[in-house]
Amino acid sequence: MPTQPHTTSFAGHRLDRQRWTLLAVWVLALVWPLVAPNDYVLSLGVYFFINLILIASLNVIMGWTGQVSLAHAAFYGLGAYVSGVLNTRWGVSPWLGTLAAIAAVGGVAGFVGWATLRLRGPYLSMGTLGFSGILSVLFVELVPLTGGPNGLAGIEPYEVFGYALDTPGRFFWFAWLMGALVMWCLINLFCSVPGRSLRAIEGSEIGANTLGVNTFRAKVIAFSLSASMAGLAGAMYAHFNLFASPETFGFFASVLLVVMVALGGVGSLWGPVFGAAVLTCVPELLRRFQDAELLIFGLCMIAVLLYLPGGISSLGQRFGRARQRKRLGKGADSSKPLRNLKMESPNGTVGH
Repeated sequence: MPTQPHTTSFAGHRLDRQRWTLLAVWVLALVWPLVAPNDYVLSLGVYFFINLILIASLNVIMGWTGQVSLAHAAFYGLGAYVSGVLNTRWGVSPWLGTLAAIAAVGGVAGFVGWATLRLRGPYLSMGTLGFSGILSVLFVELVPLTGGPNGLAGIEPYEVFGYALDTPGRFFWFAWLMGALVMWCLINLFCSVPGRSLRAIEGSEIGANTLGVNTFRAKVIAFSLSASMAGLAGAMYAHFNLFASPETFGFFASVLLVVMVALGGVGSLWGPVFGAAVLTCVPELLRRFQDAELLIFGLCMIAVLLYLPGGISSLGQRFGRARQRKRLGKGADSSKPLRNLKMESPNGTVGH
């Protein structure tokens, strides 16, 4: 009896469910400008969507292909500087600069991925870390272009029909829309054949090869796509802050992004949402502790990762399993332990 129609139907149902969930969450996010008491709090909503795009991009290669990159903050910074330099030095429109940033970062990442993705484990991380170090030096040393340690100032905001997106209230709607588009594309990719091929690599690269997946090419494409998304986030950051500084895109930022992916849930579609919320809000809440901020933040991260190895997004699954166990317990004889219950399988056999 053929199983393909059932599989296709299940995949389509899952895709529809994820789309409706995305729609509900993003409609709910529209409340933020109404409840934000000032521009500072409203700007946190903008940073949330920028961080969401950035963390979701790293989740593509960490959660879907099982590759750990320590160069993601560098790609983020490269996107910011490409668009910012084109705008400040040559007067290129921020929109064209953003497109150029996406293309440039994707091209550079394709070359880096071709050179490093043959490596495995810590060697891959070391290779991407080396590239991150090179870009960090260039951001500081190319003073005529990047402004050096003082940063790049004078970046222009986006404009829509002559209407400048130069305040948090105006930029929020653009960030909200871009976050929705990125998540929509990732949901469709996640449930598609290419997306399943990428996730097969994470499960077993050898197994994916035996099924006809060109794993090296798939990893390079995923790496380039991931970096392009980071370049988009970087360009948005530059044209929102109207300034870019090398300190924002250093090694610590790359490590923090890896932690946020793990904290939200590696490979989970909704993990980046939780990771972006933590990355946006928790540092602001801990700012009052000044020198102890990193210590408290690190301890909280360790606690969550120890007791929630699947990330925050796994809480829903845990609650669902707990409810199911509770339901089975109520239907069973309380005098008998749950492990002694026998259940009938669909084919008529009985098992424990």
